[in-house]
Amino acid sequence: MPSRRAVVLGAAGAGAAAALPAARADAAGGDGGAPAGTPPVLLTEQASRRLLVLDPRRRVWDPAADASVVRWQFSPLGDPRYRDLSPELSWVYPCEAKVRRHRRRTYVLTTASFGFVAVVEHPTGRRYWGTVIGPGDDLFNPHSAELLPDGNVAVACSTGARVRLYAASQGPRATRFAEAELKGAHALHWDAALGLLWALGDDELVTYAVGGTAARPALARTSTLGLPASTPGRTPGGHDLFPVAGRPGRLWVTTNAAVFQYDKKSRTFVQDFAGAAEISRKSVKAVGDDPRTGQVVTTVPESGLGETWWTTTVSVHRPQSSYRYVNGGIYKARWWLPV
Repeated sequence: MPSRRAVVLGAAGAGAAAALPAARADAAGGDGGAPAGTPPVLLTEQASRRLLVLDPRRRVWDPAADASVVRWQFSPLGDPRYRDLSPELSWVYPCEAKVRRHRRRTYVLTTASFGFVAVVEHPTGRRYWGTVIGPGDDLFNPHSAELLPDGNVAVACSTGARVRLYAASQGPRATRFAEAELKGAHALHWDAALGLLWALGDDELVTYAVGGTAARPALARTSTLGLPASTPGRTPGGHDLFPVAGRPGRLWVTTNAAVFQYDKKSRTFVQDFAGAAEISRKSVKAVGDDPRTGQVVTTVPESGLGETWWTTTVSVHRPQSSYRYVNGGIYKARWWLPV
């Protein structure tokens, strides 16, 4: 993701969240189709500064030519519910989008490199909670977020080298937080079975115990495991951390060099999963599987775009296929699987 520098803020925003009519995910048709039951695809689309949920039956997504490929979209630009977060400055390079269920509601968690963090209700776009960290630059670079059972929100700040736990349960503008240091903090996952917060940094996969109260939370590191090193003397560069939907005892872990699964029982990083030869490669920004179809989705940068970390392609594995977003600047892609 970007180093600290000036950015032209001229990309077109999408305004408030918008929902469009949705077709059944398991319907046949589209231009190339998809296996029955394939879920929609959630993107961080940085070129247009939006989050998008897209039709999985369509192999080419071109909203300018056919708006029906978009199931849902979100941008805080021009939305009065997010005005206090200065999205014209902070909503630059949206870099995380994950869908969660909390108290019978569906939320999308999102962060942007120049400071924006929010939990957005789907499909209304209403603000459950939001804050801005270092608005207008990437001093902290909030790179991922996670929603905890008590309604609080953890944020990984990669440039800021810290994990913060905000008392978001106290209201949509709550600012109190606890924090812990983690070099290159990039990704988070709440483990309901173990009651722990997992966090991925440049060199380590760690867990935190959450203490205190919902109004005054606390974080304490409880375990540390070094990431597999591909080259001696170089940081592994931990990037994405996501639960393996088809194997609850495992976590997806990506580094600069490869994709692994972490087996929680044996405390080892493994590459014994189906499709590893195609899935594991350099610079994977996001990875996740669909337990119903077995398909795995990943994103990897491609050359010749506006930023070196962008892609227009969402890779699908098992079986191999792909989606293409016309004129896009995709960073992450995830299956739409509310959990």
